[in-house]
Amino acid sequence: MQVKDNDFFQTPPMNILLFSLPRRSPRIDAIRRIFDALDRHALPYAVNEEFALEVQRLIGIEIPSDRTYGARIPATCDPQSVMVCYGGDGTLLEGAHRLHGAPLPIVGINSGHLGFLASAATDDIDTLFADLAAGRIRTEPRTLLNVCGDFDQKPDSTLALNEFSVQRHGAEMISVETYVNGQMVATYHGDGVVVCTPTGSTAYSLSAGGPVVAPQCGCLVISPLAPHNLTMRPVVIPDTAEVKLHIRTRHTSGFVTLDNRIYPIHNGASFTVRRAEQRIYLAVAHNISFYDTLRNKMMWGVDIRS
Repeated sequence: MQVKDNDFFQTPPMNILLFSLPRRSPRIDAIRRIFDALDRHALPYAVNEEFALEVQRLIGIEIPSDRTYGARIPATCDPQSVMVCYGGDGTLLEGAHRLHGAPLPIVGINSGHLGFLASAATDDIDTLFADLAAGRIRTEPRTLLNVCGDFDQKPDSTLALNEFSVQRHGAEMISVETYVNGQMVATYHGDGVVVCTPTGSTAYSLSAGGPVVAPQCGCLVISPLAPHNLTMRPVVIPDTAEVKLHIRTRHTSGFVTLDNRIYPIHNGASFTVRRAEQRIYLAVAHNISFYDTLRNKMMWGVDIRS
């Protein structure tokens, strides 16, 4: 599917890529409603292998092998597909990872807690699939990060939707020399550093004191994690900038993350973070905005005095 910025689907998607992961407390009623809606609106679909097994176990629907997919979306995937993720934001991040930069819209049904990315509620499952069938879903382009450097274990993808982080492993702090376009910003001594996209500004960076950034902003945020120097604050930089990170540890190793994936690193490792050429196209219902999500999820404006 050729997706344009802030565009609506011009034709109904030809195929639904349903993605989910096994849950400790699965909502059987919601899973059954998803498949009922797919059938009701005559939407062809494929299911990831892990979820296909869960569906058969929980509601007795057997997914044929030619309608399942594995750890990577096949290159032969219908270009008019849309990925529908059932779970929380972590599930949507994993689904986006499996796209490996393919320009397919992705939408989330939230069965988790906060759900900044997975914005559709489980009560609205039928409405969501009706909108998909009728082409009434708006898409928002979201920036991805591309990270290269000294991974001890080679990642299967160097893209991240939310953030890239460097973190200590163990009790001792680490030092991260940070440069933007070759100019030194600081050496962060503490728990580590997060470099995030506007989408990731409401994730780990927010818990580290970073700003909330609207998804349309062309910027990245560098947020120190528990810095030893209390005057250090997050820095907002253009998304055209190149960020270089040089890690120093004392007696312990560290690790880095690409969204929800963790990779060990060694003392002296270096990484370069850039805005990726690819983008993710987050599909949202036509009546839901980023600011609606902020108010609803973070309870802004709620009077807590009573």
